[in-house]
Amino acid sequence: MSAQPTMKPETARQRISVLGATGSIGTSTLDVIAQHKQRFQVVALCAQDNAEKLATLAQQFGASHVAIGNAEHYDTLRTLLAGTDIHVLAGASGVAEVASIPVDISVCAIVGAAGLAPTMNAIATAKRVALANKESLVCAGPLVMEACKRHGTTLLPVDSEHNAIFQVLTREHRAQVEKITLTASGGPFRTRPAETLASVTPAEAVAHPKWNMGAKISVDSATMMNKGLELIEAHYLFDLPPAQLDVLIHPQSIVHSLVHYTDGSVLAQLGMPDMRIPIGYALGWPERLKLSTPRLDLAQAGTLQFEAPSDARFPCLGLAKAALAQGARAMVALNAANEVAVAAFLQQQITYLQIAQIVAAVLEKTDNTPISTLADVDEADIHARRHAHSLMQG
Repeated sequence: MSAQPTMKPETARQRISVLGATGSIGTSTLDVIAQHKQRFQVVALCAQDNAEKLATLAQQFGASHVAIGNAEHYDTLRTLLAGTDIHVLAGASGVAEVASIPVDISVCAIVGAAGLAPTMNAIATAKRVALANKESLVCAGPLVMEACKRHGTTLLPVDSEHNAIFQVLTREHRAQVEKITLTASGGPFRTRPAETLASVTPAEAVAHPKWNMGAKISVDSATMMNKGLELIEAHYLFDLPPAQLDVLIHPQSIVHSLVHYTDGSVLAQLGMPDMRIPIGYALGWPERLKLSTPRLDLAQAGTLQFEAPSDARFPCLGLAKAALAQGARAMVALNAANEVAVAAFLQQQITYLQIAQIVAAVLEKTDNTPISTLADVDEADIHARRHAHSLMQG
């Protein structure tokens, strides 16, 4: 009688939390997880306002904890999940509790400066943080990176540009890097006559030609503030000075970023504009997950275009560079003023061109007082928001 083969023990699934589960990044993350149910186990989800979608996702993926940031929706969420074993939380404290659950991977995809505190909570307890909240590094880059070092947490970028750099920038070759180029689509107004930009509507600004994103980040893409924030993010992620960071417009969004080496070589990561690709890499690293995403056909793509961004057309990019040069408090002010201005634009309270004007005015009045703690970040953020609001009212 032949011996029975020895059965290998089943590999434990990796525990995952998704902060910002109902947004575009969160939805794409859960799609990747759904394609690899045998590998990942969702334990915690949070969202800001969409209680209905959050409840559906929690039940679909078997989460044990959920939190709704806007406490006004707590009763709705609790009712939707009545009869389940899912622990329901609400408000900033609820989001903090969900973010602090020990997991293998925490995907931090809360939009804006509001994502900083949950990201710091996740860094303290997760083995790996897949970061899609660039504002955490913009507002508190040194604090975030120090926390990762202190807790032994691996920080992997989810933004397609930084993820592309991560894929082609090996640690042993870091000293041989000449510069990094982040690519940008140029948004919906790349070729629009400059004299018509004053009449841009919110609907036009959120209609991104390549990526399906939320309203705020779509406006940031149109103004190229998003690329400015990504420059700051790259500065901290890859420990490179501003002089070694560059931006290039690439309308097709196929080349996601480039790393230039000192021998003249340029390495790039290419792929279809689908956020599931960088998300999958961040979740599966150091392996590559098999994904049902569209495949790149360069013959069909045809021509790939590149051009330098116009400072006149995209002043927000220049403002971000200026804030990076000025210092930590200026970067907090840049982000805060932009969030206020973009929200006002989306509510049709200001014009498209006033976004950059408000940010510039706030930066002009921002001093260089050091940022040493999260309390300093909060103070600088509040001050900049008040100034931005006063400019709109005055």
